[in-house]
Amino acid sequence: MSNNSDWDNEQLRVDEVVSEINKREKGLEEKLGDIKIDVIDIRKKFWEDVTVNFDSAEEAAETYASIKQQAEFMSEKERSHRHDLKQLKNLHKLKYSPYFGRIDFLEQGEEESQSVYIGTSSFVDDSGIEFYVYDWRAPISSLYYDYGPGHAEYETPSGTISGEVELKKQFIIRNAQIKHMFNTGITIGDEMLQEVLGGQSDSQMKSIVATIQKEQNQIIRNERGHLLIVQGVAGSGKTSAALQRVAYLLYRHRDTLVADQIVLFSPNPLFNSYVSTVLPELGEDNMQQTTFQAYLEHRLGDDWKLEDPFMQMEYVLTADEGPNYNEQIESIKFKSSLEYIQLIDQYIDSLEKEGMIFTDIVFRGETLLTKEKISSYFYELPDTISIPNRFQKLVEKLLKEVRGFELNERKKEWVEQEIELLDNEVLLKVHNKIEKQKKNETDSFYEFEREEELLRLLVVKRRMKKIKNDIKEIRFLDVASIYVQLMESLLKAEHCLDSVQKIRQSIFSYEDATPYLYVKGKLEGFQVNTTVRHVFIDEAQDYSPFQFAFIKNMFPRAKLTVLGDANQSIYAHSNVSSFLAFESLFSSSKIEKYELTQSYRSTRQIINFAKGIIQAEIEPFNRDGERPTVVGSNSIDEMHALMIERVFELKQKHRTIAIICKTAKESKTLYDNLKKKVDVRLMEKDSTGYDSNVLIIPSYLAKGVEFDAVLVYNASVDAYFKQSERKLLYTICTRAMHSLNVFFVEEISPLLANVSNETFLNKGTTISSCLPETQQIGRE
Repeated sequence: MSNNSDWDNEQLRVDEVVSEINKREKGLEEKLGDIKIDVIDIRKKFWEDVTVNFDSAEEAAETYASIKQQAEFMSEKERSHRHDLKQLKNLHKLKYSPYFGRIDFLEQGEEESQSVYIGTSSFVDDSGIEFYVYDWRAPISSLYYDYGPGHAEYETPSGTISGEVELKKQFIIRNAQIKHMFNTGITIGDEMLQEVLGGQSDSQMKSIVATIQKEQNQIIRNERGHLLIVQGVAGSGKTSAALQRVAYLLYRHRDTLVADQIVLFSPNPLFNSYVSTVLPELGEDNMQQTTFQAYLEHRLGDDWKLEDPFMQMEYVLTADEGPNYNEQIESIKFKSSLEYIQLIDQYIDSLEKEGMIFTDIVFRGETLLTKEKISSYFYELPDTISIPNRFQKLVEKLLKEVRGFELNERKKEWVEQEIELLDNEVLLKVHNKIEKQKKNETDSFYEFEREEELLRLLVVKRRMKKIKNDIKEIRFLDVASIYVQLMESLLKAEHCLDSVQKIRQSIFSYEDATPYLYVKGKLEGFQVNTTVRHVFIDEAQDYSPFQFAFIKNMFPRAKLTVLGDANQSIYAHSNVSSFLAFESLFSSSKIEKYELTQSYRSTRQIINFAKGIIQAEIEPFNRDGERPTVVGSNSIDEMHALMIERVFELKQKHRTIAIICKTAKESKTLYDNLKKKVDVRLMEKDSTGYDSNVLIIPSYLAKGVEFDAVLVYNASVDAYFKQSERKLLYTICTRAMHSLNVFFVEEISPLLANVSNETFLNKGTTISSCLPETQQIGRE
């Protein structure tokens, strides 16, 4: 802590800065009012100030220039309005908490040190020279995150600046009043983190700029590699660092990068909602947010129904006693591998010579071009031309043939019948067109024939439009049958039987969607996005190597930031090798890697409990809380009663409480049982947000979010006994910030056998020892 004199001086400075902010706010509000009036006035009088004359080419050019000049003038006014409005919003935030840090830096060669105050955005005096507050993303601000008192240096566009940090302070300012002030060393002090982490969780993630740690700052500011991989334990701040990284990139490249050129792939719609306020809180627009599932659905189109990863997860967790279960799991794993990509590539190469599958082109029940004819046209083209280019040449040839069919179709009887059904408006339009084309009286003699000819042409073109579009989109290529043919030649029969049956019903299993789109892209040409400059993938351990390769291919100009935790790999296809496979797609010189081992989300007691599940190296942040509770019971009904009792206790202290079940089916059953006894909300795969409430949620939907208190539902031996579910149970437990409560019936899961009895409270009334030493660790 600092002495009273320091405190008074710092508070005096806060008062001065806030006073300047208030003045600037007032000026901006007046300016914004004037600009808004100007914009409205310009819109009202837009055409009054434009001279419109199209009598000649010269006059038309002058008219165009006049319109363009007026439009640019209005656009500039609107841009100015948006800029000032954004600045006003930033000032409004700053006046309540203008900054959170201070460093006194003596630059090498200078005699006086500079006091640098750091906040969420910059605030400069009217001259634009003196900084009252530096944006946390400014080059000099990195000193605050990376150094304590002593030698320090930071990078600028013009080179490295060296010197000495003479003082480092942290502030907690609320409503323009200093609540806490600390002198600190190299790391952001425990006092500040305790203040932030000790609070209640919310339905929206908050910015962490005041408490960014050194290792997180390095991640945020790293621009060296094309692939940046962050492997971090649960609660280590991976996602927070990623979002601050987006804000940093938008600040660093504000003249050349906009939010729409950044894409975040997140695990589910709930997560999208959870992180949606972070960037606006920092004064930036949100990047594009999607899930890989939504991206696949968009690419497949309306012709196909796509199973989602949660349906696959339900199958993995519930169907283990069903027929062909082991074969299906092996199929999922293989179809997710880079080996499968290599085999597909080899198979595609073989299609250059033979094996391509086409469909007939049919018009009004009549085959215009048979699949055999299309095949012969394709294979007549030189195989030295790439397959996508051969298809473009084939499309040109087929369209030429279709134009010949159009000429023949005009003479047929069906055309005359459809002419009689045309609207009067269309008939009149054609008649007027013929009238305008008449040059003399002789033309009147042929007027009827010309009208009929034009109407026949119109009818045929309308009906042939779909055929032409289908040809342009290469719909005559049967990619689904090619993919089935590919599977049957590459995989064991039992590994593709289920997929083949579904495809014939226009359904794709989740594990087949990406390979199918890959095959389609290899044949027809990939629809790549070259405008996206940065792609972020969160919960990356849940992606398969195949999906990584596909994303890299779809965004060829983008740099990738990949965040995950191998200890939370819960899908059948995901494992430690997913990251290694992704690395193999890049040159080692273009890869930057970070590992975060300290967990900030949960209390030390919760982390010590969770560590026992997976035996991982996790460093808990030194924040104490209550020990987790393990509650045994003799029946499901008794467990429900104990859980309800615990929920009411927790509601007195916490804002967000989650009962986390293993599956969606289990969640729905529990919800039906509890909804009349306690106010609960069921979270499903399409849920996009939640309020402060008691939630019932499946395990895999809780990934990436956090709650004040977590109740683990039915951690019994019958529910969690397979080694493959160990990481799932760990993931559930690490969602808790302050309170973790594990409930089971009769016998607890053997996956908890290595959890030390000292890390939890046994509150079971009927179980004398929750975790006997002789208990098995788990069975397959």
